[in-house]
Amino acid sequence: MHPAPSIIVFTTLSGIGFGLMAWLGLGLGPDGFWFAFLACGLALGFACIGLVASLWHLGNPQRAWRALSQWRSSWLSREGVASIATLTVFGLYALLWVVFGLRTPWLGLPAAVLSVVSIVCTSMIYGCLKSVPRWSKPPTSPLFVALGLAGGALVVAALAPLSGPAGPAPTWLAAIMVLAATVVWLVWSRKARDTRLDADGSTPETAIGLPGIGRVRLLEAPHTSPNYLMKEMVFRIGRKRANALRRLALALGFALPLAAVALALAVPSLWPLLLVAVLVHLAGVAASRWLFFAEAQHVVGLYYGERG
Repeated sequence: MHPAPSIIVFTTLSGIGFGLMAWLGLGLGPDGFWFAFLACGLALGFACIGLVASLWHLGNPQRAWRALSQWRSSWLSREGVASIATLTVFGLYALLWVVFGLRTPWLGLPAAVLSVVSIVCTSMIYGCLKSVPRWSKPPTSPLFVALGLAGGALVVAALAPLSGPAGPAPTWLAAIMVLAATVVWLVWSRKARDTRLDADGSTPETAIGLPGIGRVRLLEAPHTSPNYLMKEMVFRIGRKRANALRRLALALGFALPLAAVALALAVPSLWPLLLVAVLVHLAGVAASRWLFFAEAQHVVGLYYGERG
């Protein structure tokens, strides 16, 4: 499928924003003013920028509020409702923390839970689509949650020293979460590559309603020029380009941040490397998100001769 820049920004920034909110709500990090101000500001900023970017993908962004009414059946609507609830609860938590120096668990814990729920709802917007086997078959929700929590933990580790000696706990947590996210991403990528377009039994024969006559082939294209479906749903990416981007995502999103975390653990005075690691990690996650959409195959491609 065609990877829209707005959706890549949405899934990348909202994920790390909600992941950061989850860790802050659980009490991770020091209680100092500058840490609270910067960490809460980044969490709210990342999440809000991501959510605003998601509106760019709508034909009529001014009507986005109407999607909130479909929460009983739509994961998109549930994601909107969960995001608003998370921003409200975490906003109150951040206000009390930054202004009054009060870190209230009775707001922090609900904010942490709602943050993870928001990430899950975002993932299910894509994971619920049976028409895209690469999204519905592999464990898409764990991938989104792991990346969000890893990015959030990395931000906490990078900002914690700004309020004085923070100890190795945030950095160790960042190392564990980035390593866990690496494993989840590699497992998801492997399963996604092995998931064919016909994973749910859909074939060109079933697409035209004649599954029992044998193997069919496309005699002539249904259109003389590319149409909307061919541009958006039957997007093709070269294997060499995909492999290069996958290596780039692995290096930027996981390997380099892990190396920075290891150096910061070995030599605590090198903690500024973690600030760079956050930016590098974001670039790597954005590359992995591009592949997430670009390599997805929609079953509508069966009408245009696609087979697995």
